[in-house]
Amino acid sequence: MQPWPGGGQPPQGQTQSSMMRASHADRERAIDVLKAGFTEGRLSQEEYEQRLTRAHHAQTYGQLQALVVDLPQGPVASSGYAYPVRQQVAPTFWAAPPPPPPTNGLATGSMVCGVLTPVTWGLTAIPAVVLGHKARAEMRRTGETGEGYATAGLVLGYLALAVGLLVIIGVTVAALSV
Repeated sequence: MQPWPGGGQPPQGQTQSSMMRASHADRERAIDVLKAGFTEGRLSQEEYEQRLTRAHHAQTYGQLQALVVDLPQGPVASSGYAYPVRQQVAPTFWAAPPPPPPTNGLATGSMVCGVLTPVTWGLTAIPAVVLGHKARAEMRRTGETGEGYATAGLVLGYLALAVGLLVIIGVTVAALSV
């Protein structure tokens, strides 16, 4: 057994580890256990506030241990020092959100074809429209994202087709009027 500071034996019912001075981090760990006990409904508001005040003023591990010993995930008995800490387990309410659904590849292709229509003189307008409609149907079926991409591809594709149709009509009218 380790010698007691100042010689002699520790006071009755006290171990050397329970008389060791607590740090700010130790108080915060004990306060975390108290918060968990309160949010789980194990402590009343009044009891929680009383223990919280005592935790802020605690100077030793023994004082902190007495505040959380009756709460789950409190101090774990060991042969060494008994720290008033709880197991470092992620609470169930901190569960990671599920990953977002993937973006539909056909929707991306539709938008790319739609953006390229001015560069390709409208040659990618039809693929933009076809891919846009296929992407929207596939997204309804699978739950994927990319609705904005598909819509952009459809709008740009139909716009390019309309401009192309107007050019053909204009050329035809000009050729017939000559």
